[in-house]
Amino acid sequence: MSPTQIKNSSQDLLQAQVDLWHHALGFVKSMALKCAMELQIPNTIQHHGGAMTPSELAAKIGLHQSKLPRLRRLMRVLTVSGIFAVHESTTADKEAVYVLTPTTCLLVSDEVKSNLFPILSLMLDSTVLVPFFGMNSWFLDEHSTSLFKKAHGLTFWEMADKNDSYNQSINNAMVSDSNFLMDIILRECGDVFLGINSLIDVAGGHGGAASAIAKAFPQMKCTVLDLPHVIEEAPTDGHVSFISGDMFKYIPPADALFLKWVFHDWGDEDCVKILRKCKEAIPPRDAGGKVIIVDMVVGSGPNETVTRETQVFFDLFIMFLEGIEREEFEWNKIFMDAGFSGYKIVTVLGVRSVIELYP
Repeated sequence: MSPTQIKNSSQDLLQAQVDLWHHALGFVKSMALKCAMELQIPNTIQHHGGAMTPSELAAKIGLHQSKLPRLRRLMRVLTVSGIFAVHESTTADKEAVYVLTPTTCLLVSDEVKSNLFPILSLMLDSTVLVPFFGMNSWFLDEHSTSLFKKAHGLTFWEMADKNDSYNQSINNAMVSDSNFLMDIILRECGDVFLGINSLIDVAGGHGGAASAIAKAFPQMKCTVLDLPHVIEEAPTDGHVSFISGDMFKYIPPADALFLKWVFHDWGDEDCVKILRKCKEAIPPRDAGGKVIIVDMVVGSGPNETVTRETQVFFDLFIMFLEGIEREEFEWNKIFMDAGFSGYKIVTVLGVRSVIELYP
């Protein structure tokens, strides 16, 4: 049906225009957040007692006076979108007062376990964003390669292997996510770890998740398995041991395996290979063997628009490294193809879920 065949009122047409503009300008919110983070605006407001006027903020972060009107416009975007809140001033000049929200507090918390700054920085890094400018040509390209490799000439993981600072930023991002999420997992569904004497965190990076589990369950022997270039930079805190290895080749035996945000990086065929190695490493179901997966199940979780949108946004986002976020029927297929007998999904993690997988 052509636009001329659709009999809409003027208001319908104008709303349709607004919807298109709103969609097209969605990137402005991301860039405004990135700018605020790089200017250290959340931290500056927090360290100033949690409230600042535009003039105070501009002076504190070292902006030229000519940039003050632009700063107000930046902050207006961030307040309208809910990143910051704005209060009316009681002073004579009536300047607005910017304050933190629960959302912004996740970027400035002095508690390491609540600070998501590193993972947001990685998600908004130019190396991750640039590949999407070539998405259309990537779709038309008959050669199978990732968006990231098409843009940069090497894969995301190859760049991490060759660039120490980039590798460190990835590890910091994963640790920040683990520190945040594991506190909630242990509080909301810690019983999934009961009765486990030994656990291996597969592709567990610097051990953020494993360390949290070990502290919550001191009797459990927790080990992290990851690639050599990751393990060599890992900290030693005494709670967790580290093993260098490749999950596609061999996973050491343990009562249970833990994989947080691992399977979304890989296609179905590779996921089945990893899962078969997992199955080889754990005892039978009646002996307590299981795989604990923390990942996204698209369509699960709170039935809210923001949750559903975030899930499908992230699914398209993770395509930059050929990753995928799966619906339950897609999870079921790879589980059964790998020879597992059953699973249980626990939806208590917002856009993500905990999956207990049984051999």
